[in-house]
Amino acid sequence: MSNSATIEKMKEMKFFGMQKAFELSMETNTTRDFTTDEFLAYLIEAEYNDRQTRKMNRLIRSARFRYAAEVEQVHYPVSRGLDKNQLLRLATGNYIQRKESIIITGPTGVGKSYIASALGHQACTDGYKVLYYNASKLFSLLKMSKADGSYLKYINRIEKQDLLILDDFGLHPLDEQNKLALLEIIEDRHGKRSTIITSQIPVKKWHELLDNQTIADAILDRIVHTAHRIELKGESMRKKMINK
Repeated sequence: MSNSATIEKMKEMKFFGMQKAFELSMETNTTRDFTTDEFLAYLIEAEYNDRQTRKMNRLIRSARFRYAAEVEQVHYPVSRGLDKNQLLRLATGNYIQRKESIIITGPTGVGKSYIASALGHQACTDGYKVLYYNASKLFSLLKMSKADGSYLKYINRIEKQDLLILDDFGLHPLDEQNKLALLEIIEDRHGKRSTIITSQIPVKKWHELLDNQTIADAILDRIVHTAHRIELKGESMRKKMINK
């Protein structure tokens, strides 16, 4: 079989990484540097790496992060109160394996969303399914989905994610319907999947924010008391950038 026919069959079978590696080896005439076993291993490794890269890119696109953030780009000034060791430990993804959650709080502009997005991006790199939502937009979406009958579809999709990021929780009051939706989401994920919540509101005020003792107790018991906590301080980083 000719090389061109081999390449066409690789394309047909969607072995794109193997195809590129095979074509490159033909162009550079490097096949003679390999034994048969080594060349086969080279092609398989190229295909594996290509599939992993495409999977990671799909996961990142599907997550719809607010920022194209990476843990390596996070800054740790003392005034920010961010523990570098803690963040790097979380970046290993062990909290996802253990089905644990993270709460990130602090004033506006200190980088809560960026850190959450960076951890989510790292999770995608490690092959986990992640979904990012602005909390207010999610609750509006769920309320509309109740009307058109698609509520269960969204809830089921959220439940299946290895990591759910709820950003800017507490910026807008929740009505009873949205409180129940939040409880359902937390209940579905408790002990089964991981969740990251960011908020300008200190955790000690969440009970007051939810304004329903039964629902508040249920939510706080399932997520707050066992979550990793990152409490950021300092001035708005966005404001600093504008003033430069």
